[in-house]
Amino acid sequence: MGKTATGKRELRQRQRQLLAELAAVGRLISETRLLAIAAGEVDPASLTDEELVAFLQAANCLYRGGEELIGDDAYDTIFLSELRRRQPEHPYLHQVEPESFPEMKTVELPERMLSTDKAYDFAAVMRWAKRIEKAAAEAGRDFSTLRFRATPKLDGYAAYDDGQTLYTRGDGRRGTDISRAFARGLQVASGGERGLGPGEIVVSRKYFHRHLAPFFDNSRNFQASLIREKELDKPAAEAMRLGKAVFFPFSLLPAWEGNWSELADGFAGIVAELRESLDYDIDGVVLEISDPVLRAHLGATRHHHRWQLAYKQNTATAEVEVLRVVPQTSRTGRVSPVAEVAPTRLSGAVIRRVTAHHYRMVRERGIGPGTLILLSRSGEVIPKIEAVIRPAVAELPGHCPSCGATLVFEADHLHCVNTMSCPAQISHAMAHFFKTLGNADGFGPAAIAKIHAGGILSVLAIYGLRQEDFIALGFGPKQSENMVAQLLRSRTEELPVWRFLAAFGIFRMGPGNCERLLAVYPLERLLTIDRDDIVAVPGFNEKSAEAIVSGLAAVAPLLRQMLALGFNLVADSPEGEAAAESAPQPAGVAGKLLVFTGTMRHGSREEMKLQAKALGARVGEAVSGKTDLLVCGEKVGAAKRKKAEELGVPILSEEEYLALIS
Repeated sequence: MGKTATGKRELRQRQRQLLAELAAVGRLISETRLLAIAAGEVDPASLTDEELVAFLQAANCLYRGGEELIGDDAYDTIFLSELRRRQPEHPYLHQVEPESFPEMKTVELPERMLSTDKAYDFAAVMRWAKRIEKAAAEAGRDFSTLRFRATPKLDGYAAYDDGQTLYTRGDGRRGTDISRAFARGLQVASGGERGLGPGEIVVSRKYFHRHLAPFFDNSRNFQASLIREKELDKPAAEAMRLGKAVFFPFSLLPAWEGNWSELADGFAGIVAELRESLDYDIDGVVLEISDPVLRAHLGATRHHHRWQLAYKQNTATAEVEVLRVVPQTSRTGRVSPVAEVAPTRLSGAVIRRVTAHHYRMVRERGIGPGTLILLSRSGEVIPKIEAVIRPAVAELPGHCPSCGATLVFEADHLHCVNTMSCPAQISHAMAHFFKTLGNADGFGPAAIAKIHAGGILSVLAIYGLRQEDFIALGFGPKQSENMVAQLLRSRTEELPVWRFLAAFGIFRMGPGNCERLLAVYPLERLLTIDRDDIVAVPGFNEKSAEAIVSGLAAVAPLLRQMLALGFNLVADSPEGEAAAESAPQPAGVAGKLLVFTGTMRHGSREEMKLQAKALGARVGEAVSGKTDLLVCGEKVGAAKRKKAEELGVPILSEEEYLALIS
């Protein structure tokens, strides 16, 4: 479909030509109604039976004529399923959907070409196998020894080659003579010979997107052009000359063969491998039995062979162009890329935006304006990028879209280091502040959310609230009185300076790193520190140092304002002092063999290993008689601790270890 200069949707001329033969279109369903249904503006359940069938006929006519109105998956899983739900015996469900070449005469096919029955989950495949097993018993065949064959389901143009004539499938009994395609240069895939029977006309997926996409809307549109009577377009002729458009006989397809037990056990892997086996559009896997006697016993309906089944994962896919990539800052400061795409209907929903996960993926896969991507969506699942078909230049933001602060790269992600003033992060930052301080009850996430909703946008502003202000924000009188008292408590009680600094949520400045830096530099000095100063402290590399310097600079004004409120900061943590007194080893780990286990709270386990090595320690993975210390975080398995106890190896908690090295 297209749009006029005024923006009104309308069918293209070729689409109108194809639909001219369908009496139902125009009589039962207007062009406007047809386009509204295709755009998802009309609930299929609200259509009358006559409208539903008329829409299916129109969609099939356009799809097979290379002028797609809706995708094959939407046709099957939305509209055909709706008719099957209402009238499972409707004649339309039990016939081969005809192809649309009204300008061509039909001829008798050498043999019947039927559709293939479809399954959209493994449970349906199992039910088909049960029917095969029952039929095998009736025919005196041993089901356990039956050979099953699986091949890729090509998404091309079905045809039949008897060696002299190439036919379209038509309605399964009568097709059209399209032998001109071979005369124009169409080749048989894999160097095969003519006369191998049924197959599909397909085009190299990569070649289409690189060389044909500017001239054809989709691959079916291109395939249809190869067999029409009109003169071949130059791009299509070149594709044929290069062997990029071929007739692929089913007998030459890559195949898996084995018994049912092997197929069932390895089903997912077999499907995945076959779907990636060819550079052509593949929309599923065809399963069939090889035994000719059992095939004859099972027979066929007017629509499909009973010994054959097409497994199509209930995943709608579409190739769509990226319009732009928009950065979005989360409440934790992570900046994620969102790709805006041309509106595309998938599994009943119109998709306009899809996550690109992280900016390393954007950079490495070339996702930017003009990128052609393969989108997928299963049922109600969030759409995702399956593949990048045609990359473009990726554009990475240098500044936070929420606050304008400089962004830093860490592993896969970009981060905004302006934790306390970035609008996207403020609510999360305020809750983090009070949680880390740990000395002001009543300021949990729910209370912070209410305060933030009332227009309070910083922890400094919270410390300026009076009882009547809390009441105005929706808190009760007694609760408001307690909250004011708790704020006073948080400023007057002794508070470890590392905890105060960690409360600002500076990127890469968890409690452990705060303790390490404050053991070398006073707080005021940290606010003007440079990268080299941080790198000089064991355990910090240049990348971390750059992020920390940026983060400290971003929060420095607020931090100084908070200091002016008179927090009662003490140089060392009481927990650290107690841990140091109980540590079973003398200070220092130089020359000792350490093993770390469990989940660490003050940094990752790998970071702690690197820091230990920087302090001159050796790090092992397993506890042995040579181990000097076992350092345990949270969620520790029993094996290492038990072995350390048996060998008399001293065991330290994470806090005890940090006190030891400081």
